[in-house]
Amino acid sequence: MFSAIWNDVLYRPLLNALAFLVSVIPGADVGIAIIALTIIVKLILFPFAQHSIESQIKMKKLEPEINKIKQSGKSKEEQARLTMELYKEKKVNPLSGCLVTLIQLPIIFALYYVFLKGINFDSSILYPFVHAPAHTSLNFLGIADIGGKSLSLAILAGVSQYFQAHFMPKSAVLSPAGSQPSPDGKKSFQENLSKSMNMQMKYIFPLVVAFIAYSVSGAVALYWITSNIFIIGQQIYAENKARNEGLKEQSEKDGKK
Repeated sequence: MFSAIWNDVLYRPLLNALAFLVSVIPGADVGIAIIALTIIVKLILFPFAQHSIESQIKMKKLEPEINKIKQSGKSKEEQARLTMELYKEKKVNPLSGCLVTLIQLPIIFALYYVFLKGINFDSSILYPFVHAPAHTSLNFLGIADIGGKSLSLAILAGVSQYFQAHFMPKSAVLSPAGSQPSPDGKKSFQENLSKSMNMQMKYIFPLVVAFIAYSVSGAVALYWITSNIFIIGQQIYAENKARNEGLKEQSEKDGKK
């Protein structure tokens, strides 16, 4: 049953969309079709991804206040109550970002799987109204073969993953403004864990992405590059939107004084 849902709802529609794009793109450049399909899927998921990013930004802004609650010396139950009251007051759902991300993952994995399996437009998988392209070009823009391994695209995939992690909303626990050192000067387990995860996402994961992209194919690398660039733009947009809203709220407060 799961296999049927995966094929009929996710994998097959995406493969057909790719076949259609290849057939209408001049020169049947599969690389351009991959970029176009990735952008289309990202645009469809944009509202969900935007909600997730904005939730992360709101949570980041609340971390200094949450740190004060944790270091107030109150019982765990009282800290939990005060934290939930803070979330309610600021209209923040700490689980909303995770839930929205979970909605996106199956579609993102299916899109990745389309490129992972290789560019094979089997007529038995295509819809009756979608014809297999008469010919395909795996030579992306005449500069890179995406049918096989591509070192240059793999490196770009790793670099784009690094910048995607760089623009990701950072934990306020790690910033000077939100840092609340313990009385003995030692960092808490949460601080150490957060720092370790951020370091891995920023420096280790890009290497993993580059290795996988090179091991599989240039098509997967191109998908990763396009996806990361789109996410970077979305993260910058969300940060600027939140900053402008903050300035507007501050201006309104100053005007009432």
